[in-house]
This record gives sequence, C-alpha cells and structure tokens, in this order.
Amino acid sequence: MSKKIIIGNWKMNPSSQREAKDLFKSTLKAIPNKLKATVVICPPFVYLEPLLNLLKAKSKKQKAVLGAQNVSFEEKGAFTGEISMEMLKDIGVKYVIVGHSEIRAGGESNLDINKKIKMALSFGITPVLCVGELERDENHEYLSFVRKQIEECLAGVIKSSISKIIIAYEPVWAVGKGSIREASPEEFHEMRIFIKKVLSDKFGAKMVEKVKILYGGSLHIDDISEFLKEDAGGFLVGRYSLDAKKFSEIIKKCEA
Repeated sequence: MSKKIIIGNWKMNPSSQREAKDLFKSTLKAIPNKLKATVVICPPFVYLEPLLNLLKAKSKKQKAVLGAQNVSFEEKGAFTGEISMEMLKDIGVKYVIVGHSEIRAGGESNLDINKKIKMALSFGITPVLCVGELERDENHEYLSFVRKQIEECLAGVIKSSISKIIIAYEPVWAVGKGSIREASPEEFHEMRIFIKKVLSDKFGAKMVEKVKILYGGSLHIDDISEFLKEDAGGFLVGRYSLDAKKFSEIIKKCEA
C-alpha cells in the first residue's frame, strides 16, 4: 500500500499562540510513534515559526512537518500583507496549499494558482493543488470544470515536476458550513480516475503514477476506510484537524 499523506488545515484557528502550541503538542503526542504516513500541519501564518521551533525542540525524529495555507505568487516587492515563497522556505516550511476554494472565492484565478505552483517548485516546496466543482449537474459539466482547473493550473509545468505536486479533490458543495451533503467514496473514486486521466493526457501515464490524489471534502471518521478502499492517497482535513484525538484517528486508519 502506498504511503498516505494527511494534511491538517487549521484555517483561521485557534485564536492565540498559546492555544496553537497546546493543540500542536497534543497532536504530536497523539500521532503514532512508528509512522509510515506523512503528516502535515498547516496553521495560520503567524504560528508557523513558533510551531517550527517547537517541532525542532520536541524530538530528533519529527512526527509531522509544517505547511502554509496560502502564499503569494510574487517573489518580492511592494505587496502589502503578502507572504512570499522565499519567506516560507527560509523558516523551513515544506508544503503549501494552493487553490483552496475559500481563496478562489475571493477572486483567485487559475493563472494565479499556476504562478504559485511554479514558484513553489522553484523553491523546493511541495504544492498541494485543490481542485473541485462548485456543484454536480446532471449533464456532467462539472467534469469539464475540473478539467479546466487542472489544465490551467498546471500549464507550463514540466513532466518531471508533476510527481512533486499533490492534488486534493475538494468538491465545493461538500465543504464547510455551506455544504449540501458529503461526497460519497464512490464519487471520489470517479473523480480520482478522471483527474488521473486528465493528468495522463497532459503528462503521460507513467509520469503521473506517483501523483497523490487526496480527498479534501467534509467527511466522517467512520468513512475513512471506505475512501481508502477507493485509493485515496490521503486527506486534506479541516475541522477534525483542530481535535488532536479525532485527527489521530484519521492517521491511525490510514496507517492500518
């Protein structure tokens, strides 16, 4: 069985550095010692360096690595409020989420995301590309929507770099408080195959064999095993990542 990737996206939580440290410590403690999966925690920007320092001091054998929830596609300059890829690299960030539906909702385009992916690759940071349709229509237009996201976000990416990118299928209709319902494991299976097909058409089947397709919609812990049966490469976890016990349950199921 291939190595799984579990990414915890804390979003705009918690509200203080002390709470962030406590949650991080609890999460590390709950993670199994003998770990095959890769665990990535993505806290708000202001907590990245304190948690990285905590991680270094905690143990020589790190149970998790840190990622960022977003980044600028600009390298440097007069961009008030932005965080550059070089800044993330400098403090030791290993992963960065790009194209999350909540960022796209603010006007981020596929072109913007494309620039971020290329920038991440140039700095040796692993981009986690979120793709997913706004709704499921009876005419299956959502497939064309996701195809366009993939093709435009990965335009100009060389074949040898595709294995360095993680794809998270994030059906917008199944995310957050506004979700209509949860996506089924079968629906994920359909999209995983479709995403692999789109990638294969662009980069060649052999080049995309190692590309991980994660599930990034709302889910119950009881459904984890069913998603794994449908070859989920792991999970992009939202609310459950704020509960160390529940997050560790997801990790343990992936390990099993």
